[in-house]
Amino acid sequence: MDRPPHPAVFFALILPYGASFGYVSVAFPYIATHTGGLTAEQAGTLVAAAFGPHAIKFLWAPVVDATLTKKAWYLIALGLVIAGTIASASVPIDVPRLPLLTSVIVASQVGLTLLNMACESFLAHNVPLAEKGRASGWYQAGLAVGVGCGGGAALWLSQHVPSGWMVGAIVGACMLACGLPLLRLREPPRMGHSLGESMRALGKDLKTIALSRAGILGVIICLSPIGAGAAANYFGPNADAWGASANVVALVTGVLGGLVMAGGAVAGGRLSDRIGRLYGYAVGGALTALTGVTMALGPHTPWAYVLFTLTYSFFNGVAAAGFTGLVLETIGGGAVATKYNIFASIANLAISYTTRMDGKAQTRWGSGGMLYTDAALTFLGIGVLVTATALLRPRKVAVVEAA
Repeated sequence: MDRPPHPAVFFALILPYGASFGYVSVAFPYIATHTGGLTAEQAGTLVAAAFGPHAIKFLWAPVVDATLTKKAWYLIALGLVIAGTIASASVPIDVPRLPLLTSVIVASQVGLTLLNMACESFLAHNVPLAEKGRASGWYQAGLAVGVGCGGGAALWLSQHVPSGWMVGAIVGACMLACGLPLLRLREPPRMGHSLGESMRALGKDLKTIALSRAGILGVIICLSPIGAGAAANYFGPNADAWGASANVVALVTGVLGGLVMAGGAVAGGRLSDRIGRLYGYAVGGALTALTGVTMALGPHTPWAYVLFTLTYSFFNGVAAAGFTGLVLETIGGGAVATKYNIFASIANLAISYTTRMDGKAQTRWGSGGMLYTDAALTFLGIGVLVTATALLRPRKVAVVEAA
């Protein structure tokens, strides 16, 4: 086997995903409500629609596994994302054009899911097991930096260039350069010589993992709230309890928070390679939860708000890297796009129910009660995961590296 690529290549490859998603979730709502004449509800409805393809992307993941090459899928996806970014920035934002704008943005997000799948396949087939933690850390770091900096850069550009299409063109040009690391990557092996053969191999691969102890453990891992980081969704609404201003909130939950989370992901990837992905994931989740508890007990001042929200982001990045490495270890090779995205969809359920439960605690007991509830759910999840691992994980895991 050739020398594996440096894990940082996955940081570059996934940056367009984070940048495009950051534009939709960070820059667009501000532009739409401040210069586009949309209400917050209308902007929020469009952003919610953009999440749709990410919730059901496992439905078309088999197409990526069974057809073309992963490099071809990455380039197709990158082209769709760039075109979608330019188009969505070019459409004037107003109420009459809202259906058109929604369609363009949702279509661009479909391209984004394809890019994501190609990256996951490269991760699984180009990185040896001993380095999957580091690679996962850089991958998650690219997501965090892309969302924070991509959204912030698009917002800044929208205030300093005369036309919306220029914003899309500049962001798109930066995305184009992210495809260069493809030159350093091996093409993952095809699942068959024909579409029929590929689909049969895919079905066999899915059946094997679905009936295995590793597959059942993977579902439990994804349903666990350990790495959900759901309390972060309430740092903005709760800022007044710590006396934090709007500028402080924007800084620590935006670009700075993304950079800190990226640092946590890189550190978490190294940690996972040293102590094991399961333990790295659990440690990251536990430290995230303990940060929340400390925040609830500590002084409610602006400096404490900055310190604890950034610390929470850092340790959530540690957990995110552990999660990605753990899923990659669980699914092995084969139909990576399909298997990874099935697990990712299940993980989104954990984020959803944890956020809802935190919200109920917020309503009943305030910010402190929410943070305590978030921590309790995390440690309950760790307990369930440790128990399930003891019962289900094989004593010796055989790992087959891709040829």
